Amino acid sequence: MVESDDPPNDESPNDDSASSEQPEITTANGEAEALELEARAIAQAMASADASYVPSPSLLAADEAEPLLSQVDGPSLTSDFIGNPSVYKAKAVPVALRTKFDVPIHVTAGGSVVEYEISTDLYDIGFGVTAEREEGTTNVKDSARVDSHVEPVTGKFLVGSVPCALIFSFDNEYSWFREKKVSYKITVTPPKTENVIKGRRLRAKKALEVVSKDRHDMEERYVIASQKQTELEECIAKLEAELTEKKKSLDVVLKEVGWLEKKTVVREEQIKLLNHRLEKGWDDEKCEV
Repeated sequence: MVESDDPPNDESPNDDSASSEQPEITTANGEAEALELEARAIAQAMASADASYVPSPSLLAADEAEPLLSQVDGPSLTSDFIGNPSVYKAKAVPVALRTKFDVPIHVTAGGSVVEYEISTDLYDIGFGVTAEREEGTTNVKDSARVDSHVEPVTGKFLVGSVPCALIFSFDNEYSWFREKKVSYKITVTPPKTENVIKGRRLRAKKALEVVSKDRHDMEERYVIASQKQTELEECIAKLEAELTEKKKSLDVVLKEVGWLEKKTVVREEQIKLLNHRLEKGWDDEKCEV
């Protein structure tokens, strides 16, 4: 039997390969924890937004039930929309001096996460993000000049209230001499399935509270309106009866007026002829003389 001089294959605590792999494991664990914390924060933010959900006036004013239910339901779990990010990007888009360039992005799923990265060639630029909703406009990122030519400007935020239009604005109106070139990448990641399921239930509860109260208020208004309707109908019926009597009286008066007009003409003719006879005499009397 040949014996080997090689050391045994047992790993020692000070083995180089073991020590070199340990930081990678630690880094991976750290990234996983960070992602988990981020996912938890997103879920909490979504829950907070959905718990304060209030249907918009236009949804409550709709003549059909579907618009409200569609917003409460959110994206369908059977659609390809769930989990598939939408990416909007462009490179070296020119922004002329004294002008602005806007990138509008429509978001329809509450709980979507929006990430952006923008950069410019050579010079800074004004940059801001606003969210336009039926209720009004919200500044997501106040417009300000950024050194995006030095390093990319990045950001991430959660969209709670939908539908909304996100406007990414690149402002070069302050520059009198230089055109800027903008590159951007905007990623909209829809909410996770479990967040959609929780969110639609929270929105449904809030919507139910609102529409139930609205129905109760409508019932009270209906009682008042019905009473007013009855009063007005009775008043109209009374006025119509009075109007009928007035019309009858008017008919009598009109007949009398017509009769009087005719008789007045006759009387005027009679007065004229009688005066003539008294002044001039009668024609047959002249012949006798």
